[in-house]
Amino acid sequence: MTVIIGMDPHKRSATIEVVDGKGAVLAAGRFGTGKAGCGLMLAAGRRFGDRIWAVEGCNGIGRHIAHRLVHDGEVVLDVPPKLSAQVRVFATGNGRKTDPVDAHSVAMVALRSEGLVRVQADDDLLVMGMLADRRDELGRATAPLDVSSGSQERHRLSRAGDRRINRALHIMAVVQLRNQTQGRAYYGARKAGGMPSMMAMRALKRRLSNVVFTRMLADQKRREEAGPGGQPGTTTDSSVTDLTPDIGSSDKPHPGPATHLRPAARAAS
Repeated sequence: MTVIIGMDPHKRSATIEVVDGKGAVLAAGRFGTGKAGCGLMLAAGRRFGDRIWAVEGCNGIGRHIAHRLVHDGEVVLDVPPKLSAQVRVFATGNGRKTDPVDAHSVAMVALRSEGLVRVQADDDLLVMGMLADRRDELGRATAPLDVSSGSQERHRLSRAGDRRINRALHIMAVVQLRNQTQGRAYYGARKAGGMPSMMAMRALKRRLSNVVFTRMLADQKRREEAGPGGQPGTTTDSSVTDLTPDIGSSDKPHPGPATHLRPAARAAS
């Protein structure tokens, strides 16, 4: 028996609900949309042999996670937000949005509608996803090591990370010393304070690694704020998908995504 896994995606979390061919709810849960969260969600979905994923807004906020599922060999249907909004109104009697209700509405649309578009793999998007994952891995390997003690917060340069990145930091330090820069002034101040040349050089590289790490965090924040539309403040919501202009706080994901499916606690609407 084929099951439908309806999904209400957000930037940082996704709520899913599993229904059988008669619309009975089998399980539900909420997961993160990062690499680890998607892995847990995929494992939970694969507990059901014959399955179809139904994701709302595969050309908007749900695009990334939908293509990740397709890349993993899953069958994914694109559910237009307008259809799921109509089902939500009929099921609840109002347009109020919550993540579980939205996931249930998406599943019902996929169960009872024909002609939904099946999501196909986008090679360019997959390549960009791989590059983004690789960038995050490199960032975690450049990142300064936390050597804080008590109330004192301290970090030091990691010597166990990517050697090419460590070499890049070394070249940056050398260039700083060859020119009249803030790095050269910092190095001179350390030596004037009695620090040996090698220790002063290590101190400069630690300072440079902090600068690079801070810039990487700022870049990551800008990328997250840009969202799927590519510009800060862009929204993928359409005014025709909701009965009222103000969707409410439920449009935002709740903190602390679950890591497993919970059994269904209610009958199908």
